Amino acid sequence: MQRLNWFRIVLIGLPLILTGVLLAAIFSLVLVPSLAEIWDSLLSEEMLFSLKLTIWTSLLSTGLVFLVAVPTGYSLARIDFFGKSIVKAIIDLPIAFPELVLGLCLLLLFGNPAIQKMLGGLGLDFVFTKQGIVLAQFFTALPYAVRIIKSTFDYINPRLEFVSRSLGYSMFETFLRVSLPLAKSGLLAATIIAFARSIGTFGTVLILAGGSYMQTEILPITLYLNISYGNMPMAITSGIILVIVSFIAILIFEKSEANL
Repeated sequence: MQRLNWFRIVLIGLPLILTGVLLAAIFSLVLVPSLAEIWDSLLSEEMLFSLKLTIWTSLLSTGLVFLVAVPTGYSLARIDFFGKSIVKAIIDLPIAFPELVLGLCLLLLFGNPAIQKMLGGLGLDFVFTKQGIVLAQFFTALPYAVRIIKSTFDYINPRLEFVSRSLGYSMFETFLRVSLPLAKSGLLAATIIAFARSIGTFGTVLILAGGSYMQTEILPITLYLNISYGNMPMAITSGIILVIVSFIAILIFEKSEANL
């Protein structure tokens, strides 16, 4: 009984200690600069540009992720095909290796002269451009959304879809009228996580789109550049915004996950 009590104390104490350390680290962002410095940084031309660009690119990349991740996650959950496990492993790869590696891979691919020429005819240029930010965010966030959506469809009883098909609905109609409504909580969670990952993407954006001041400068780049310049109030303000967005995203994700 005594050993069990000690084990219980360890199980409760460890997450409490970790929470305390993380909270102390997060609150240090707010405690170091003054409110006046944070406010001035928030209203600066650079920060306003960074905020607008971050929100715009993150919304666009999240929309693209949603359009691709939903059918991909559904396919991986419902359809068996040759090489499925390999496809799933490759889609998950960006989760496993650093963003810098992903950015380098994308730079080598889309920086290839032949591919650049082909995409240029379509008005697309992903190397050191704002379009590159969206592409970098897309490939960084996509694996997370696919995993969440696949798990969501795995939890949905396929018999409900079989009943729909037996009543004369096509596979596509069943997907729209049965599968998607049942998966709404998971779809919301995937969207929120994809948006948070897009906002927080740093390494992939830095390598593919560059870290140009007031050109391809999203919030993580603003943090990086201003730390390099020694402008700590601006860097800390960027960090505070990123922490707030991440915290809200995690709260919504946890609530959505509880409803699955």
